[in-house]
Amino acid sequence: MEANEHYASAFTDPGMDARPVLHVAVVACMDARLDLHAALGLELGDCHTIRNAGGVVTDDVIRSLTISQRKLGTRSIVLIHHTGCGLEALTEDFRTELEMEVGQRPAWAVESFRDVDQDVRQSMQRVRTSPFLLHTDDVRGFVFDVRTGLLREVDPA
Repeated sequence: MEANEHYASAFTDPGMDARPVLHVAVVACMDARLDLHAALGLELGDCHTIRNAGGVVTDDVIRSLTISQRKLGTRSIVLIHHTGCGLEALTEDFRTELEMEVGQRPAWAVESFRDVDQDVRQSMQRVRTSPFLLHTDDVRGFVFDVRTGLLREVDPA
């Protein structure tokens, strides 16, 4: 709250609406080491940012991208996964562990993976084949190296 009060004391309404200036939506992992705006050279208002564990294209990500495209004008999608992702160490057994602990099996999949490039390709394919998305021709996938800060583009094929 103290940090927010400090932020708000210097805050001025930027006069923007919810439509991203660059018409791009970024889907990325929630990993705390990824400072997406800095890594991509983006400013406030440039893009929509959707984050989850692994940057996985789930039904909820498709939901957000559909709203982003159909109601808020985005046309391009950037997918960013990264090296050293925690999902590489998990398996679907995590759901069984949760079921044993809380007495209920989660409806969602863990979406763990071993090959980050292949996982980016899978996410690109999920976006490109979604019937709900209007713009699937400008979809690019990247791997962010958490040690160097560099992005490496993944070939979709």
